[in-house]
Amino acid sequence: MAAGCAQTFAELAQALGFSCAEAGGLVEFRNPFALENPTLAVLEFTIVLGAVLALIYAVVRLRRHGDPTNLVLWFGATAYLFIIEPPLYFPQEFGISDYVDTMFAHNVFTVDFLWGRLPLYIVAIYPFMATLAYEIVRMLGVFRSYGVVVGAACVGFVHHAFYEIFDHLGPQLRWWEWSVDNPMNQPMFDAVPLPSVVVFAALWPMSLALCVRWFVGRQVDAGQQFTGLQLVWRTVVIGLLASLGTAILPIPATVLGAGSTPVRGFLYALELVVVSVVAAVVLWRQWRTPRADSNTPPYRNRFVQIYGAVYLAVMGGLWISALPDFFAAEHGVTDNGDPLGNLWYTAVCFAVALGCLLATRHARAAVAAAAR
Repeated sequence: MAAGCAQTFAELAQALGFSCAEAGGLVEFRNPFALENPTLAVLEFTIVLGAVLALIYAVVRLRRHGDPTNLVLWFGATAYLFIIEPPLYFPQEFGISDYVDTMFAHNVFTVDFLWGRLPLYIVAIYPFMATLAYEIVRMLGVFRSYGVVVGAACVGFVHHAFYEIFDHLGPQLRWWEWSVDNPMNQPMFDAVPLPSVVVFAALWPMSLALCVRWFVGRQVDAGQQFTGLQLVWRTVVIGLLASLGTAILPIPATVLGAGSTPVRGFLYALELVVVSVVAAVVLWRQWRTPRADSNTPPYRNRFVQIYGAVYLAVMGGLWISALPDFFAAEHGVTDNGDPLGNLWYTAVCFAVALGCLLATRHARAAVAAAAR
């Protein structure tokens, strides 16, 4: 049997259509045309390409403008991934199996790491999504106008919108399988655990953005330059502290809601509502208020504006392809036995994500008009 092939993971893998015992070693390659269904390859290509382009943009931004923020954000998100994810894949090997059972299993994709646990696209989605959210908030001038904490909350809100479009579709298309009996995944929000909707879609990017802005972003705006060594240690610290923040921010739900699923669910939802209300008001004001400052030219990230739209178009197409089975499903489960996400919540997230992208273009036009 493959390394760390616990019973729960083996059962989830079987439900997805592959064998845990036959999963490859540290790295495994597969034919992209022989996956469970074509949507896996489409998703993988879209996310991996987005992450690569985001990295290229970060390097170009550093070389042309001396701004390392995007590079630190990219590698800080990746550092966070490698701190958070491995213990979730191998709880027994990390000595936490008495407290944490397998929470989910990814399907196998073209490129997988860690005996079928970690698809390449998951490695890519952390820096890609973080870049989209952080840069949208940055283009709207939120950090300059409202500071680090409010700006980080806006990043969490924007990230949540982009991420939940993907999160509510994955279970139906067998991109992954949740262990619905795991108490840590309760309560469920249709096919998605509410803790995932709140923590991994909103609170972790909020924590990451706060650390990136505190350790690098605000100093860059003040004209400070960093050596390579300074950037390396700051990136490592950002990954570590962002991980710690992910444990601290949901404390109202995890501690006060301990022992009661309804109370925990209410507190998770309340945290998300608070972040969303604050962020929505601030982003709306930034969208509607022209900002003219001849000493500070408006910041623009064309990659995010263009590829953010590409991502939404691809996800929209994948959702459309899934709708026949979605509407034919009974009791929240398709004929193939796959659970459904929440279509209406996804539609709201799609509208928010699209609105945020359009706001970056409108805000720049407003600044230009006010400057004339």
